[in-house]
Amino acid sequence: MLAICYAFSANRKAIDWKLVLSGIALQIILALLILKVEFIYDGFKSVSDGFVALLGFADEGAAFLFGAWPESGVWLVNEVNGAAPPGTKVPVTPDTKMQIFKLGYMFAFKVLPTIVFFAAFTSILYYLGILQKIIYVFAKGMSKVMRLSGAESLAAAANVFIGQTEAPLVIKPYLDKMTKSEIMCLMTGGMATIAGGIFALCVSLLGPEYALHFLTASIISAPAAIVAAKILYPETEEVDRSVVIPKERLGNNLLDAISIGTSDGVKLAVNVGAMLLVFISLVAFVNAILGWFGGFTGLNGFVNTFTDGRFATFNLESILGLIFSPIAWLLGTPSEDLILVGSLLGKKTAVNEVFAYVDLSIIRTQLSDKSIVIATYALCGFANFSSIGIQIGGISAISPEQRPNLTELGIKALIGGTVACFLTAAVAGMMLDKIVL
Repeated sequence: MLAICYAFSANRKAIDWKLVLSGIALQIILALLILKVEFIYDGFKSVSDGFVALLGFADEGAAFLFGAWPESGVWLVNEVNGAAPPGTKVPVTPDTKMQIFKLGYMFAFKVLPTIVFFAAFTSILYYLGILQKIIYVFAKGMSKVMRLSGAESLAAAANVFIGQTEAPLVIKPYLDKMTKSEIMCLMTGGMATIAGGIFALCVSLLGPEYALHFLTASIISAPAAIVAAKILYPETEEVDRSVVIPKERLGNNLLDAISIGTSDGVKLAVNVGAMLLVFISLVAFVNAILGWFGGFTGLNGFVNTFTDGRFATFNLESILGLIFSPIAWLLGTPSEDLILVGSLLGKKTAVNEVFAYVDLSIIRTQLSDKSIVIATYALCGFANFSSIGIQIGGISAISPEQRPNLTELGIKALIGGTVACFLTAAVAGMMLDKIVL
């Protein structure tokens, strides 16, 4: 993974290898502490359980608007991975709940409302100054260990908790004067982590037992993103290393902050829902064409045999699986799951992480525990092509002077964010054989 960054580096001679080694060491140490030291693990588990409990309050509001999510009874479901023919009635159990989202009820009326609620709650924390204090502690630690500038330390820490377009607001006063290397670090950090709203969505998709791992992935991806960014675009200028959080608040008062967060959450929820509708439809359209072509040429039978029945026909998933299976192998994925995990990595990069997690929620029963661990961590980031446009539009709106740098560094940031997520997956895969529930 580091060799990929080195190959695309803008100035190989200027790479600070001490920073690279300290960043990798920090990532491994953080992962060891969170995943292997019992009392620290228990502490993070309590935090993640608190997030899950918090998300549960969104169900109250969703139930008022749309009705309660049934805990028993039967649902009329469409085909779920060949497990049940269309029209079959199946009992609603914890194991089948996450598969029923194809009807749209669960996703539209349970998952998306949690995004709105969590966005509003995050705005409250930001207005009260609580989130800034947490960000400051993380930023101070990374600045000391990796000798970063104050602006990029704050941005990297902010990206752990808030989105790639919200994190730049934390360093708004510094944006205009940031160097290319600092901008690269800001963009890569945004690509390598997820926002609170997407955290809520992923937990709703895969289940509360995954909350700790999403939180861990975001935390240990921060130093990995810095490492990738500093290899791809090393710092060659003098920078300000003081860590000072601006005093700006989100909104004029608490109610204003809640309304701003709610509005932002609605935009995100609508965007996620519309995006999935379009992309799932387009993928089905492309797969229909590829399946017809596969039947005409005999590729369907070849793909079915080659993948031991994992893919019945020649389709987009099988193509992405073959392309990304070498990466899946590098991350430690068991050989029998290479193509399935490869297809998830491909979808995450080509489309987005939500689309990939939706697929993971469907096929995880076909994967080994090790593969689920690697996929869960590898997909936990915004590194995809659409994020380039999101970052250019979002950050340049705050700092128009940086637009040329943002457009120049977009592809490199995508590479850096992708590598950072993969580094995190490799580290987690080394330490966990299965998701610890």
